[in-house]
Amino acid sequence: MKGIKGALKVAIMGMVMTLIASPAFARSIDMKGAGTALWIFLIVGAIIILLQLIPALILFFGFIGTMTTTALKGEKKVEEEAIVPDVEPAAVRK
Repeated sequence: MKGIKGALKVAIMGMVMTLIASPAFARSIDMKGAGTALWIFLIVGAIIILLQLIPALILFFGFIGTMTTTALKGEKKVEEEAIVPDVEPAAVRK
């Protein structure tokens, strides 16, 4: 019952916010009066967003390479991966 009340509150608040905000977005956007600061802000913002693609592409292709290598190599046996050389205990003198 509490879950239904909470969901109903969230839905009502969302509807109220939509009704309040919609007149603000109803007017058309006029870029004639935009100053230089706006264009600098938009250009810098676009550059920052595009710079985020570099690490995203590195991670993406890294994951693709890892998955491809794993899929094409096949499975190794555990014994082959974990070969430990024979170790003999050393004598300790007192």
